[in-house]
Formats: sequence, structure tokens, C-alpha cells
Amino acid sequence: MDDSPMLDVAGLNAFYGWAHILFDLSLTVGRGEVVVLLGRNGAGKSTTLKSIVGLAPPKSGTVAFQGAPIAGQPPHRIVHAGLGYVPEERRIFTDLTVAENLEVGRQPPRGNAPEWTPESLFAMFPNLAEMQGRPASQMSGGEQQMLTIARSLMGNPSLILLDEPSEGLAPVIVDQMAATIRELKARGLSVLLSEQNLRFARMVSDRAYIIEKGRIRWEGTMADLDGDDEARQKYLSV
Repeated sequence: MDDSPMLDVAGLNAFYGWAHILFDLSLTVGRGEVVVLLGRNGAGKSTTLKSIVGLAPPKSGTVAFQGAPIAGQPPHRIVHAGLGYVPEERRIFTDLTVAENLEVGRQPPRGNAPEWTPESLFAMFPNLAEMQGRPASQMSGGEQQMLTIARSLMGNPSLILLDEPSEGLAPVIVDQMAATIRELKARGLSVLLSEQNLRFARMVSDRAYIIEKGRIRWEGTMADLDGDDEARQKYLSV
């Protein structure tokens, strides 16, 4: 059995123009593991995910996905290798129906990843099943978030990156989102998510990293974090 990490990020440095955003950032995600990147607004969470998937290419450092280097590759190639990405802005095709949005994300099955079909996704997201022919522009924010995740899963990824999946959602939808992530883990998918919502992170995550001003300041299990009042107060309190 392969016990190497699904994702191994080491010494990552990223910039926006001349602004240095990520500083020697390192993290790992194991196979079948849910890892959360916690931090306040502007800490560098979204930039970390964008650097991994190639949307904010790192200036230095390494990113290995399933043992293969991917840093510097274009995003479409990284996604085709089996890395899914759900941005905070969702970016669904509002003029297309739910079913058509899913077809846009379709990729062939992979031997080392769960296989998804529209039917299996509709079983997992019953709300989407009821609106297959509805234009995405006529969906609520929570429904659009579910559609974005489902569309990414149509690519049959081995690892999915979720940027602030609970942001702006009603509490009942947040609970549904947590159940969805737990189901993805149960099916063998690895997950890296960025979050500010510590309650949500506790519901789904095995391990956590805390990022502040582009640097990893803390790492450990969720149980470790629950027992570290100083870290929560210093890096996560508003």
C-alpha cells in the first residue's frame, strides 16, 4: 500500500506582482484525509490553494501530487491529473442548466479515484436532482455551492481543494456541506479545505494548519487544536 502523501507542498513562495504573499509554506495531505487550512481573512488561505492548482504559480518551492511534481504546470493540466478545485467564487455557468454544468466537468474514470456519474451525484445531492433542467442562475447560493462541488467531482479527482466551502451559507446548508465532505472522505477522496469557521472545521477535518500573514504558524490534529487555547486565541479569534 502506498503510504506517501496525496499532496506534499514544501517551501512554497508566492507573489502577487511585487507583493510577497506566501513564505516558505509547507503542508501535506494524506490519502483519504481531510485537512483544513485555518486563518483570518487575508492570511493567505486562498492564495495557497490557487498556488497548488496553478492559478497563482509559486516563484519557488515544490508541489507534489501523488508523487509527481506539478508546480509550474498550467491549471488545466493539473486538473486533468486528478486534482479538483472549488473556488470561493463558485464560477458556475449561470446560462447552463444543472445537468449541463455537470457535463462540462466530465472526465474519464481514474483507477485510483472514486468514479462519479450524474446519477451518483444526484443521489448525494438530492436538491440538484430536483432541478436538473433549471438554469444555474436561478439557484440559491447554497445550491450553487453544491453544484460547483458536484461539477468538480465529475472530473473524478483523487484530491479536491475547497476554498471557504461554508462561507455565506445558512446554518442548515453548512451542516449539509459538512455531511457531504464526510461522505467524500468515506468514499476515499482526499480533501484540503480553507476555512475561517472553526466549528465547521471540527465537523469534517482530521488535521489542521493555521496560516497567518502567509506563514504556517501551527499544525496538529483537531483534538490538539481544541486543547490549545493560546493558538486559537492568537491566530483565530476575531
